[in-house]
Amino acid sequence: MKNPLRGMRGLIGSAGLLALLAVVPAARAQAPDDGSIQLAREYERKGEHEKAAYLFGRLRTDEQTAPNVLPDYLAALQALKRTKDAEKLVKRAIKQRPQDQTLGVTLGLISAAAGDPAAAAKQWERVVQLLNPDQVVPVATSFQQANLPAWTVRTYLRGRQLAGNETEYAPQLISIYTQRGLTDMVLVETLRLVQDDEQQLPFVRNMLQNNLQDEAAFATLEKELLTQVQRNPDRAVYSELLLWLQVQRRDFIGALVQAKALDRRGRSQGRRVLEVAEIARRNKDYESAIAGFEYIAREYAGQPFYALARQRLVQTREDQVRNTYPVNQTQLRGLLKEYEQVLSDLGRTPETAPVLRSMAALLAFQLGEQAPAMKLLEEVIAMPRASSDVVDQAKIDLADIYVLRAEPWEATLLYSQVEKSHKDTPLGYDAKLRNARLSYFAGDFKLAKSHLDILKQATTREIANDAMQLSLLITDNTAQDTSGVALRDYAAIEQLVFQNKLPEALRGLDALLVKYPGHALQDEAWYLKAQLQRRTSDYAGALATLERITANPKYDVLSDDALFLAASIQQESLQDREKAQLLYQQLITRHAGSIYVAEARKRFRQLRGDVQ
Repeated sequence: MKNPLRGMRGLIGSAGLLALLAVVPAARAQAPDDGSIQLAREYERKGEHEKAAYLFGRLRTDEQTAPNVLPDYLAALQALKRTKDAEKLVKRAIKQRPQDQTLGVTLGLISAAAGDPAAAAKQWERVVQLLNPDQVVPVATSFQQANLPAWTVRTYLRGRQLAGNETEYAPQLISIYTQRGLTDMVLVETLRLVQDDEQQLPFVRNMLQNNLQDEAAFATLEKELLTQVQRNPDRAVYSELLLWLQVQRRDFIGALVQAKALDRRGRSQGRRVLEVAEIARRNKDYESAIAGFEYIAREYAGQPFYALARQRLVQTREDQVRNTYPVNQTQLRGLLKEYEQVLSDLGRTPETAPVLRSMAALLAFQLGEQAPAMKLLEEVIAMPRASSDVVDQAKIDLADIYVLRAEPWEATLLYSQVEKSHKDTPLGYDAKLRNARLSYFAGDFKLAKSHLDILKQATTREIANDAMQLSLLITDNTAQDTSGVALRDYAAIEQLVFQNKLPEALRGLDALLVKYPGHALQDEAWYLKAQLQRRTSDYAGALATLERITANPKYDVLSDDALFLAASIQQESLQDREKAQLLYQQLITRHAGSIYVAEARKRFRQLRGDVQ
């Protein structure tokens, strides 16, 4: 009897044959079981392709082409360069499962692997042309897994053609175009989505937010949107997108133009302009914010947002004055008169309580007139029909003035009242943070830490970040110096800063730096000194102080803060564009992970004169 294994000896070698004979007796021609399949897979996993191919080849034809066997068998054949056998195997699978067009993709991959790209392209073109709607996603996924983005795109575009809908598969196409850096195509797809269905606007904004990361992409989108706005003046959706984009780029002047148009079109009585002006104010673009509030006060007198715009207008002017160094006392007095005029025009009501609070803060912290400030806040607290939020905000303000007057017990009493009445709310967290800071000023670091540990979990990001920073300051400077003597001196200086006693604070910092040479607090002290020097218009002194931080590797933690502050002084206070640009570039290069990088890059490009 002829031995059926004799012809295989040259293919797999004597050692491999002995191993197989242990599993497949020559005298028995039974069909392999699941154990044989598992063994074949194990051989393939280990790279023993000859043994794997032999065992897979003994399966029945329908087993060889089964979805759970075919990939491993095919891998073994291709590893052995048995291209013809691999092609035959896949063609048998196609004959058995003609609706599975992913097999056609696999067949083309065999040709590509064999060095015949023309045959592969011809096969894939056939697959794409023969698609039906149900086959689009599986085939596109197969192309994508094979790292063939161009064919993935062609598959989705064919599916769009079959669906008769030019927005079909837009999310998938946007993702591919983004990965390939095809910004123009990303824009085409996203804008097409809102062309006929304005309900897609939130989705489109989200897609753009996630996929357009650099300034050049945003500039391209802005140019396209401006074109669409001009071509389609009655389509609000393009103005909405342009408004969103300009806010993202912090182009608040441009955003105000679109907000005004949308307000007129939608008859929303200035609401959109108010929103943009408030965002500009939070981003410290005071000129744009003032322009927005002035527009509402001028164009919508007597309308629902008029009173709020009048209040915000004066508050923004105050923000601008207080953040322009040196602070102009004459302008502050003028702002006080503007607040009084707003109250005269609108009345002293719960709605104008924020004006009373702003006046109180101006009097107490900027003009040194604490008694009239406290009287204004007590008026708010006693105001009939005032909301609990308004009353408790006034209590926090009043407590701050008690801190200013060095009356901590009165202050902590008021902070604690607000903590209890607004538990687990941003206002309550704010009061707890101020209580923690009060304990810190007093040198009771253990009590301060107990408050801060709770606040680090606060839902308000700003409060959680502030709590984290103060907690780290305490931890870092009491780890070795457990008595915290130096930190007590530093906390006392920070209290002087809070009380706006800047000359005293500067003298205290100089004394601290001499008293504790080499202490861990030195970098914090230098940085605080630079901030105070800027506030007192000693710009040269501030830059020299910041140089101590940036030139010393030991102060690396605050080096990015120091560079950004130095660049801001050069740009805003000294108007030296060249030096500011150089400092922003150093920040971007040396501190790629800094929180200041995005803003530094934006300012650098503005100073360089890039098209916005």
